[in-house]
Amino acid sequence: MAIPIPSRQLFIDGEWRQPIKKKRLPIINPATEEIIGDIPAATAEDVDIAVDAARRALVRNRGRDWASASGAYRAKYLRAIAAKITERKSELAKLETIDCGKPLEEAAWDIDDVAACFEYYADLAEGLDAKQKAPVSLPMETFKCHVLREPIGVVGLITPWNYPLLMATWKVAPALAAGCAAILKPSELASITCLELAQVCREVGLPPGVLSVLTGLGPEAGAPLASHPHVDKIAFTGSTFTGSKIMTAAAQIVKPVTLELGGKSPILVFEDVDIDKAAEWTIFGCFWTNGQMCSATSRLLLHESIAAEFLDRLVKWSKNIKISDPLEEGCRLGPIVSAGQYEKVMKLISTARSEGATILCGGAHPQHLKKGFFVEPTIISDVSTSMQIWREEVFGPVLCVKTFSTEDEAIELANDTHYGLGAAVISKDLERCERITKALQAGVVWVNCSQPCFVQAPWGGNKRSGFGRELGEWGLENYLSVKQVTKYISDEPWGWYQSPSKL
Repeated sequence: MAIPIPSRQLFIDGEWRQPIKKKRLPIINPATEEIIGDIPAATAEDVDIAVDAARRALVRNRGRDWASASGAYRAKYLRAIAAKITERKSELAKLETIDCGKPLEEAAWDIDDVAACFEYYADLAEGLDAKQKAPVSLPMETFKCHVLREPIGVVGLITPWNYPLLMATWKVAPALAAGCAAILKPSELASITCLELAQVCREVGLPPGVLSVLTGLGPEAGAPLASHPHVDKIAFTGSTFTGSKIMTAAAQIVKPVTLELGGKSPILVFEDVDIDKAAEWTIFGCFWTNGQMCSATSRLLLHESIAAEFLDRLVKWSKNIKISDPLEEGCRLGPIVSAGQYEKVMKLISTARSEGATILCGGAHPQHLKKGFFVEPTIISDVSTSMQIWREEVFGPVLCVKTFSTEDEAIELANDTHYGLGAAVISKDLERCERITKALQAGVVWVNCSQPCFVQAPWGGNKRSGFGRELGEWGLENYLSVKQVTKYISDEPWGWYQSPSKL
């Protein structure tokens, strides 16, 4: 049965509005390659209208309607959004699946995480009230000092297509908790559920202008948002190339940015592991979400003494993965998000083969599926560190393998990358795991697992994987400005200058 796609406009100032230029973009189901609907395409003119609405929302009633309201007041809206998301979980999961191609069970997991994220930041919003006017200890009794935490202002949130609603929520929830007004620009490749988030916000009565959702192309909608003089901050998740462009645009007016960018994360597997357990974590770390994760542990560093046995087991695990229409029960690998991404992945595999690497399994479109942007789970060995497949982010179900003989060699290979988002180490020797955790140059390290992510814990990278942290209390701090307030409390004059009355 066909899943109906809601027909939406841009969401600006609490209302659905047709784009000024009346353009729309097709929605393509990556499992069938069919056009199943369309989304509005915003341009700079629409960005201007949304920014004006956001600025009005912040100052309405001297800020008392949102920015200066209590955290507890804003928390009520966040909890109402969470409840509506939960209520619509089944529908939203299906929409996510046909839009971006991820297996339905994964999409349902994402929707649970979306609701949990709004609930978590509702709690933190309430906690903000107690932190206001936090005293600062001073060495002089004639002064008293406290700190105010205030919303940074209007924030532009630019999000990717691999976790469309969840990645948007990682930004929207803390931004609203902080009292900001947010303009969300989701990826044009997967925007359906972000427009449904706008509908949810409309239903719960979120004040007009507090959240706008502008769908459309990056150069036409994302770029004007990033460079807009009245947007106070940009938070971006996506490619390092685009992140660099956003940083350049923001730098012109010294606008703060948070960037969560690409990755080429290592997973280090030592000789003392339980091979089946380690094999499952290895394929989960690279093939979950159809391999389309910035944190994918797609460089396997394997101790040479177990390499032959481990790779044999890994190939068997990979060949057992169910590849199907992502709406099918039990699907564990769906399609790549678009034709363009599919071609990029296949080209990287082809280049690896031509450079002398060995394709142990996969590397092709599954024979039993005639349509869709599917790529078999692919494992590549005989890789050198200079090869493109080892150094560049693939963003597809492709794992490349190198062996090592010593701990020091493993660490050196792991850190030999421009990126620094995630890393994993698998070993029964917990002291070794602790040593390696400290040595790995990454913002997130997993021990005896890969990819678990919790809203309470910080998320972000080093090097060309970006800077700043999302989630946890760190995620809220992204959207707050700290103001120092110092009072002189003595009855005595300051006395630095001689008073004219005493001359």
